[in-house]
Amino acid sequence: FAKPSRPSSDRAMAMGCLGELAQELGDGVKEYWKSVFLPAILAGVADEDNNVKRNAAFCAGVSCEGLGSFVADDYMQILGAVGQLFGIDQNNDTALACVDNACACVARMIMACPNSVPISQVLPVVLQALPLKNDMSENETIFKCLFGLLQSNNADALALKTEIKRVFVEASADGSKVDDELKDRIKL
Repeated sequence: FAKPSRPSSDRAMAMGCLGELAQELGDGVKEYWKSVFLPAILAGVADEDNNVKRNAAFCAGVSCEGLGSFVADDYMQILGAVGQLFGIDQNNDTALACVDNACACVARMIMACPNSVPISQVLPVVLQALPLKNDMSENETIFKCLFGLLQSNNADALALKTEIKRVFVEASADGSKVDDELKDRIKL
């Protein structure tokens, strides 16, 4: 179903299924990382359809989260592929959700294996895309990552404190799509 010859709805569904499997099974997908998951993620992120890209970014993030340091050697390849999503034309909800999932993917990678992520390079790109615009279910991941970086006194995050504060203020403002419970936690 993930083959390029299939309709985009099939490809998106296949990537979504892989993402859900990775999320639920955690390191249980380790045996299939190099043969199934990584190739599918890289193909999915490069797909022409934004729903496929979105699901591939989700799959990449939850795979990194579940597999931890086991996939650290693949981080630069994943970051390079997912990084392309930040440049897509955000002219519709599907494109916005794609960028939101790219943000959450990078956040999961940072939390899973921070020493394998060039935080000084990726954090400004993620912050520029925040707060999330469409996929509000990823807010918990985003703010958990940001709080973690600040609480650990990460030098790269501290250098971007003004930009992080902007994200917190916008996300907690009246009219924001962030749920009220999370707004209360992030209000400064």
